[in-house]
Amino acid sequence: MRRITWIAAIVACFSMLLAGCGAKDADSIVKELDKVVGGMESYKGSGTMTLHTGQEPLEYKVEVWYQKPQYYRIALTNAKKDITQIVLRNDEGVFVLTPKLNKVFRFQSDWPQNQGQVYLYQTLVRSIVLDNSRQFAVDDNAYVFDVMASYQNGSLARQKIWLDKKDYAPRQVEVSDSNATVVVQVKFDSFEFDTQFDKSAFDTQTNLNAGTAGADGSNASGEGGKPETEAPDAKSGEAATTPETGGEDVAAPGPKSGADGEAGTSEGQDAQTGSEAGTSSEEESESDAEIGSDPDAGASADVAPEFVASEPTYLPEGVSHIDSIDIVFGGNAGVMHRYGGTYNYTLIQTQPKDVAASFVPGFMIDLGFTMGSISGEEPMTLTWTYDGMEYRLTSSDLTEEEMIKIAQSVQNEATK
Repeated sequence: MRRITWIAAIVACFSMLLAGCGAKDADSIVKELDKVVGGMESYKGSGTMTLHTGQEPLEYKVEVWYQKPQYYRIALTNAKKDITQIVLRNDEGVFVLTPKLNKVFRFQSDWPQNQGQVYLYQTLVRSIVLDNSRQFAVDDNAYVFDVMASYQNGSLARQKIWLDKKDYAPRQVEVSDSNATVVVQVKFDSFEFDTQFDKSAFDTQTNLNAGTAGADGSNASGEGGKPETEAPDAKSGEAATTPETGGEDVAAPGPKSGADGEAGTSEGQDAQTGSEAGTSSEEESESDAEIGSDPDAGASADVAPEFVASEPTYLPEGVSHIDSIDIVFGGNAGVMHRYGGTYNYTLIQTQPKDVAASFVPGFMIDLGFTMGSISGEEPMTLTWTYDGMEYRLTSSDLTEEEMIKIAQSVQNEATK
């Protein structure tokens, strides 16, 4: 009897030892994650991103490609409208493509080293490794880390990251604000390491020509046949480095650090800042826009009849809508909304003609549904394009955080 008891005790101890060897703690996983990123050659992931920034959640399909050492391609597609915008980093620089507009914005930027995105694997791993106060849990098939969120949007406080137990691939991410409310959610449908990409996968012109078809990787990876459209003079190495005449894509000069200096000087000559001209942000915007109700203005700007003005649903506390004015901006008919109170700002919306390429003086800013650019200081202008529309939010006193909230609420309204 005593012998049986000893045998049972030994078996139990051996079983506990094996179980202990199979379990991993947070520190051991962090060390392995550091090695995974260091030895990673490429990856390809796809999933759904949901923004809970308005009255109704907005869903976007996300596809992320990475190839060592610095090639990135991110396609964001509106799940309802099938509209795609593409962010590229290649040897020529960083680009934001709007294939529907045949438009290319080029940034001189260290992105994504200087600012990460919630759907980039390197960004997620970095946030886990750097947070020594990280919280750790284990799900059925995933390791779950609760860490500080370090994003451009200061309202994002913490994030939970689910990593697959087998290969540490990301499965889900939830980013919350200071009130523990989930603001951004990403669920990956697939994620593969060591993906083989075609040589043209990260080429600017190939992705611009592919249009929305490139969002599923068929044309952009060289598997889907010939491009559907041709963008004149939009070669990644030439037209993308030539500013357009008239400064049409720049609302204010004076780019911050990280901007393309050449663009700031060449295109900024046609615009004056509020401090130089002694005007408010509204007056500065009006100086660049021809205000009037002439019905011929819209025809001369060749704006499609489906133009629908969108207003932000979010207003900072103490701010009210002053008025809305029909304008012609850069040769395109549009509308200007003016707001005043605690903050004073204007929002200009136009439907521009197709253009090939332009520098963007300023720095990239993540709006969630697309990338925008911020240029100038006083006033400061946030510019973004979406669904054939171009928006310019200009103010001398709005913070970046408030600008992002306003831009996101415009998109919430436009998507309805």
